[in-house]
Amino acid sequence: MYTVAVQQELIARHYLIGGDFGPENRPHPHRYRVEARLSGRALDAHGFLVDIDALAAGLRRALSGFHDRSLNELPEFEGLNPSLEHLCRILWQALADGLPAPAASALEVRIWEGPQAWAAYTQPLP
Repeated sequence: MYTVAVQQELIARHYLIGGDFGPENRPHPHRYRVEARLSGRALDAHGFLVDIDALAAGLRRALSGFHDRSLNELPEFEGLNPSLEHLCRILWQALADGLPAPAASALEVRIWEGPQAWAAYTQPLP
């Protein structure tokens, strides 16, 4: 299995709801590190799983509506706690929709909230 990944930074705010999460219940920013990771068993005629520049551009597009925003106020999070796990899935959907990678079979979006904590969402590509 081949894997290609790119990373970018996202700065956004949120606050958690529905429980006593201490300081996380108040609005606060995070400097997230977001990784998009594609996997597949075959390469294209040029020896690529995906054009890495196209993957980076796709990730930039997927993140563009979230930069410097409050996740709680975005329609994607309506009725949801803006957890790291939900953010992974929402960004997975945004990235998978326009991904130019016909040889890829799965996409993972992994987000670090800090140097020691991360969450990921992985699904096969349609």
